[in-house]
Amino acid sequence: MKKWTFAIGIFLLALLAVSMPFNLIYAQDFGTNWSGTFFPSNNLTGVGTPVSGINGLNFNWGTGVPVVNGVAVPGIPADNFSARFTSVQNFTGGAYTFTVSSDDGVRVYIDGAVVLDRFVGRVLTTDTFTANLAAGPHTLTVEYFEGIDQAVLQVQWGLSAPAATAGPSPTPGPTATPAPTGLPPIPSGALSATVIRAPVLNVRAAPSVFSDRVSSILRGQTYQVIGRDSNARWFLLQLSNGLQGWALGYYLYFASNEFNAPVVSDFVLGGDPAAVSGIVAISEATLRLRAQPTTESEQIGRVTWGGAMAVVGRTRNGAWYQVVWKGTTGWVAAVWVEIVEGDIANAPIIQ
Repeated sequence: MKKWTFAIGIFLLALLAVSMPFNLIYAQDFGTNWSGTFFPSNNLTGVGTPVSGINGLNFNWGTGVPVVNGVAVPGIPADNFSARFTSVQNFTGGAYTFTVSSDDGVRVYIDGAVVLDRFVGRVLTTDTFTANLAAGPHTLTVEYFEGIDQAVLQVQWGLSAPAATAGPSPTPGPTATPAPTGLPPIPSGALSATVIRAPVLNVRAAPSVFSDRVSSILRGQTYQVIGRDSNARWFLLQLSNGLQGWALGYYLYFASNEFNAPVVSDFVLGGDPAAVSGIVAISEATLRLRAQPTTESEQIGRVTWGGAMAVVGRTRNGAWYQVVWKGTTGWVAAVWVEIVEGDIANAPIIQ
């Protein structure tokens, strides 16, 4: 049963991971300099095997034995093992959103206090919680266990609300300060869309990730939908000051049937050589962009969580996609991306 449900779990992770309210400036890369102890049991007992210098908790071991820093952990089986990871991370003061994905169980502590307790057997599941942290170092501890079949652990966090800072007192006077300009009004009965899967969403001049950015809108904001492309993948939004722009529907929640929006564009991807494939992928995590389709290859970039990439090729076994990210062509592991536009079968086999 677990093997059948793992694919469903991966799909749910793709939907959930990109919806977390991470601030793009402050998003972390799974933390750094973790130390861990692995146990040949599923309850943190027995003779432990220490592992140090772990650069982030971002593991997908599948059905194999746990591998850390490119080396299998000695004496630890593929099933029924557990581990405890600890690190001290420096935080900017504020409210942080933590996202924890695991198969099977996980438990998280901050400064010795339990903040997430899901230490039970389950298929791949993503949990989130918010913690208000003072500026400075904090100790993080993550306990994990694997039962049978697939083994996944991923811990990431982002600053969702910086700590408030005191500012100068307003100058008293007889005139009230005008209220800030709000979002554009939405006519009664009009189709609307709300940003739900990105903290900041780029709005473009045409329905393509390669088109010029005309504005940015924020998670939780709602706008009138005034049109769509023929595939109902891109939607034309009415922005402030009479401006209009296109947003990828993957990031939006629609108050009613989005197909009711009129087709106003049959735009064909073009202008950029990478656009001819018409295949767009969204990252499910902060990814290393590699020069070649192997973890041993040089890192040539970093794809942010939720970043949109053009897919221009793939390996024969489908484990790696060749993508264009911010003008750089490289390779990313297919397991950590989701195809949201086009057909991956149309991508040429490069290697």
